[in-house]
Amino acid sequence: MPWWLLAIVLIFVLGLWAIIGDAGYAPIFRALSGGMVTTLWVTAIAFSLATLLGMLVALARTSGNRVLREIATFYTEIVRGIPVLVLLFYVAFVGAPALIGAANWLLAPIGGSVTIRQFDFAWRAILALVVAYSAFIAEIFRAGIEAVPVGQVEAARSLGLSRWACFRHIVFPQALRTILPPLGNDFVSMIKDSALVSALGVQDITQLGKVYSSGTFKFFETYNVVAFLYLTMTISLSLLVRWLEHRLAVSDKR
Repeated sequence: MPWWLLAIVLIFVLGLWAIIGDAGYAPIFRALSGGMVTTLWVTAIAFSLATLLGMLVALARTSGNRVLREIATFYTEIVRGIPVLVLLFYVAFVGAPALIGAANWLLAPIGGSVTIRQFDFAWRAILALVVAYSAFIAEIFRAGIEAVPVGQVEAARSLGLSRWACFRHIVFPQALRTILPPLGNDFVSMIKDSALVSALGVQDITQLGKVYSSGTFKFFETYNVVAFLYLTMTISLSLLVRWLEHRLAVSDKR
């Protein structure tokens, strides 16, 4: 076992022992456990949608249509240049009202309407994470697609395969090996960045930690638990990504 992994395991065991052995940590852990569920479902939904949108943007960036390429490039460059927290506020307080206005305009002919209060802040946060991460994921997909040798694509096309069939049977299976490890790293990063949704009052781990510590003044103990919960999730997933990279490297050598 590597020394760094041994040190991480030791820290995890000591942290778990402190939480279990100290009666003062038990109520804190119970208070924050609900936030862990919120963090995971917000991350899972946002990452799934961001992956789908990122793949579509990457396909547009690698298409033969110049208009699609220019639009997709404009989108990725603009979004990647804005801090996630700024984008979160922009989507929540500018984009969301604009979407509600557009929805009311579409619903007006049938007499329907929605209010901004019906657009929950958790879903605004998810939308912001989708927009932010789709630009980064698009670049991952683009790099994976462009890593496939052009000669294979040309050979498939010469055999009569359509562009879609060529992508589905030739390009994507090979690109997937390049895409999966950095995609897993982005998922780990999104778990950490999901803490930013606490700025909108979403009841995740960070928000519940702020509320609990401000009410009990147990800042040291509370943020120990907050850090422990995030480390448990991110390190577990990071080790899973490393295992996946190793498996892919072994299969490539065969």
